[in-house]
Parts: sequence; structure tokens; C-alpha cells
Amino acid sequence: MADKTGKPWMAVGETDDPNAIIESFEAAANITKGSPVYLSADDKVSPSPGGDDAIGVATKAIATGKMCPVLKRGRVKVTASGPITRGKAVCSAANGKVTELVDQPVNEGGSATYTIFYNRKLGTALQSATADGDLIFINAEK
Repeated sequence: MADKTGKPWMAVGETDDPNAIIESFEAAANITKGSPVYLSADDKVSPSPGGDDAIGVATKAIATGKMCPVLKRGRVKVTASGPITRGKAVCSAANGKVTELVDQPVNEGGSATYTIFYNRKLGTALQSATADGDLIFINAEK
């Protein structure tokens, strides 16, 4: 694990962006600071299991039933689940991490149907990660 941010004093889930947008939602489960979260019920968030429509990153560790601050837009420190290329889109992964969002292949001949994952993008990687556990900044764009 390497901290690629140049700011080792910052913890995962913290931001240094004065223009970050943070909204609060009730926690439907215990949430770890720095974990991507998704809407698991109306106005309630849970830790993302990966592969869902995460709405942001938890900026505090919160117990079930408490209000969870979620960074929806702005620069935030996260944990990578593996290699991520700087400038690529990222999405939630398992275990409170993020991964590079892979483009879905499209059959230009029109003989197949596809689900377009517009909402899977959590943000854009601002640094490259080379291994599982690397710490990077993303620009959350929800």
C-alpha cells in the first residue's frame, strides 16, 4: 500500500476541497469512513458492496441510525482495490474501496441489448494506483 496523494497526514474519507459538497443521510448500517455508499432505502445509505450506483464517500465512521455525511462532489482521499489509471473514471468496489470503471462493449450491429451504467461513475482518479490498498485522490462527481 502506498499513499499516492502527497498528503500522508490526511486519512481516507477526508477532503481538502473548500468547495466540496457534503450531504447527510441516515445510515442503514454501520459505515466506515472513506467507504463509498449507496442509497439502500429512501434517504438511507449503506456501505457499497461494489458494482452499484454509489452516491458518494462517507466522511465519518457512523453507526446504524445516525446521520452520515457523504461527500458527493469534490476531491476526497480513497483506497484503490487495484491498479487505476490517472484520469480514468472510478466506481465503487468491495470492502470500501474504488476501482476503475470499465467501459461496456457495444455491438454496433444492433443485434444485442445493453444496460447503460450512467450512474455507476463515482468520480475521476486524480492519481494512478498500482496496487490494492494504494491511497489516491478522486474527484467525486455525483
